[in-house]
Amino acid sequence: MKTENTSNRFKLAMMLVAIGIVYGDIGTSPLYVMKAVVETNGGMEAMTEQYIIGCLSLIIWTITLLTTIKYVLIAMRADNHGEGGIFSLYTLVRKRRNWLIVPAVIGGAALLADGILTPAVTVTSAIEGIQEIPGLKDSLLSEQKYILAIVITIITLIFFAQRFGTGSIGKIFGPFMLVWFSMLGIFGIFNLTTDLTVLRALNPLYGIEILFDDSNKMGLMILGTVFLATTGAEALYSDMGHVGKGAIYRTWPFVKLMLLLNYFGQCAWIIERVKTRDFKAGEVINPFFQIMPDSFIFIGVMIATGAAIIASQALISGSFTLVSEAIHLRLMPKVDIKYPSTIKGQMYIPSVTFFIWLLCIMVVLYFQTSVHMEAAYGLSITVTMMMSTILLWHYLIQRKHNAAIVTLVIGFFLMLEAAFFISSLAKFMHGGYIAVLISLAIALLMVIWYKGYQIKDRRTYDINIDLFKGQLEQLSQDKRFPKYATNLVYLSTTADMKMAEKQIFKSILDGIPKRADIYWIVNVKVSDQPFQVNYQIEDFGTDNVFKVQLILGFRMHQNVNLYIKQIAAMMLKKGCIAEQHRTYGTNPTLKLADFTYIILQDDLPIDAKIAWRDRLIVETKIFIKKFTASPIRWFELPSNEVHYETVPISMPVNKVPTIKQIKNMKK
Repeated sequence: MKTENTSNRFKLAMMLVAIGIVYGDIGTSPLYVMKAVVETNGGMEAMTEQYIIGCLSLIIWTITLLTTIKYVLIAMRADNHGEGGIFSLYTLVRKRRNWLIVPAVIGGAALLADGILTPAVTVTSAIEGIQEIPGLKDSLLSEQKYILAIVITIITLIFFAQRFGTGSIGKIFGPFMLVWFSMLGIFGIFNLTTDLTVLRALNPLYGIEILFDDSNKMGLMILGTVFLATTGAEALYSDMGHVGKGAIYRTWPFVKLMLLLNYFGQCAWIIERVKTRDFKAGEVINPFFQIMPDSFIFIGVMIATGAAIIASQALISGSFTLVSEAIHLRLMPKVDIKYPSTIKGQMYIPSVTFFIWLLCIMVVLYFQTSVHMEAAYGLSITVTMMMSTILLWHYLIQRKHNAAIVTLVIGFFLMLEAAFFISSLAKFMHGGYIAVLISLAIALLMVIWYKGYQIKDRRTYDINIDLFKGQLEQLSQDKRFPKYATNLVYLSTTADMKMAEKQIFKSILDGIPKRADIYWIVNVKVSDQPFQVNYQIEDFGTDNVFKVQLILGFRMHQNVNLYIKQIAAMMLKKGCIAEQHRTYGTNPTLKLADFTYIILQDDLPIDAKIAWRDRLIVETKIFIKKFTASPIRWFELPSNEVHYETVPISMPVNKVPTIKQIKNMKK
């Protein structure tokens, strides 16, 4: 009985966590969706009951089809050891077709662009609620320039707080968002009871009819605005690993009900004002705040601001996770990652934080108002959804589901998302190009990095370690050369346990040989399991030449120094290597001596025989690498134990003429 009570308490706790961190994006959509629906069609003067009911129907069925059916019921089954998101989905299907890297790159880049726009839109929409407070409507505080100052201050504080982690304040996210969703539902019901006829919007025919009705000035393009109601669906899937499927399955019905009730309430309020003509011509009104009693709007703005901050935090954390996964998939350069708390999966990436903060501020300053920001919002996430749908089709086929049924269902979602994408293209010239430019810039970085690895992998010349183990054994005993290190460690990109790059042996044997007691060649393999920490080792029949492969999950940071020393200590205990004595040291009982890590840095020979496109990619990658995290930081190596060497990438070179001797010329 006690175990059952503990289990129930744990489930409730995880449900609360899910409400706090999973639904931030989609949960704050009522802040701006109906406002955008009204403003994009000409404002309150142009509203008709038929138009509002039709748009409400489209919202209901967009959330139902895309969020509930596609993501909650189908996509969440495509988990990679509990982890979700487009990169986790890609790791499950990448062996089927090489070209599947294309939708993964496009979708990942678009999702990162969405993470830049979301904080700007949500925080601005919440703070603009000040203009809805009766006592502040005509005050200086309601002027847009002061609104923007508050928005920029809040966004800056959100990003500044990332360095400290959200371990302590994260505990209040769940209860706060529970209050938020309850508030959505309560005020939704309060206004819904004044006009229960809006419930007819549950009939999808109203949504279909409004697409072709004269009262809809946007035509099919209205779908681009309606789509804003479900932009957080992809984030929901990505955050699955933080809370588990069960918590989402148990909380989504509540969240969806509260969202729909609020949309019903806003629509009932709009219809009532349209009938009574109770509005000022040209006035921009946000129905979200207007459905609240005047005395509560100030509190509503405060709660909305808190919800917007939490939604922004969730998107920023999601961006960190996305970048971390992209790095391990060799789609992005290695950057410095910090872990400010002990909470699972929580990380802080300074360079990404600065990049997103800067673009967020630029978006706010460029668009000025949330209505203008909404014009750019949503376009990128439709791209991500289409790309994840393509990957999902391959996953379901791979799992041996009926091909005809899978194609029919997935084809329907792809057509639906394509319709949203085409309608969102109408936003391109109204600000959507900002999202496209950001997505293209991120995608270009991924392509350069991925292709750079491919070019190097094709050109890198690997050698069987057995060919040199004799020389390495002999060099260890050759006292004619000073000892370079007791343990000499090289990082290798070659996964084959019998092979290593030729550059490693050139570094050890050519020039002045590097004598060491033990030579370690270490390869880090990123596995599809998020939290795996394993290794395998090959000794080549020696006691001083080892190839080690660290098999680390794509969510794990690569602490090579810690793992190699752990492996060495275990081998020492088993008698596989001899004790290593130190003449000097602060720990006289330590049985392992010094370690020296050699980092080989790439260089492209000037006379390399390589296509100009490949040369451009490789040189760009080498240039970008100068501004990314150093191997010392990435592999968590002690800086005093690291030596750098620059070596040319092994590849054919253009033939040069043979030099000829000439006789001395007389003066």
